[in-house]
Amino acid sequence: MLPEKISYLIATGFGSGYFPRIPGTAGSLLALFIYVLLPFNNVVWLAICASFFFIGVYTSGVVEQQQGKDPGLVVIDEFVGQWIALLFLPRIVPVFVAGFIIFRFLDIIKPFPANDAQNIARGWGIMIDDIIAGIYTNAALQVALIFWKGW
Repeated sequence: MLPEKISYLIATGFGSGYFPRIPGTAGSLLALFIYVLLPFNNVVWLAICASFFFIGVYTSGVVEQQQGKDPGLVVIDEFVGQWIALLFLPRIVPVFVAGFIIFRFLDIIKPFPANDAQNIARGWGIMIDDIIAGIYTNAALQVALIFWKGW
């Protein structure tokens, strides 16, 4: 069990979830900066995503018990979703920008099955819908790069 303060620190994306009005965007932006600044290979990033997913399930569940269902200040899910959106893609500015914009759009509109995933109990639902948005973003960017290289 983590101390409550540590759970809040992690679940709020190191405090970015307290940003007024747009905590999810602030969390995604901080996650993007971390991704850009830490040029690990894809295997390391995959391990980071998996680790933060399970840590996020736990810590967001702790915060949700106190703050209510899927509280806006929980943004660890945006961190993991944003990182998944960029995995196995070229580390170039256009991909970073497109990945950020597409991920935020999909995270907000919650295409199937992300919308249904929110109903999963506790921290699982909080995390899974953003994982889905990250996977969709990554797939869209992979396809876009295939077509772009073909031109």
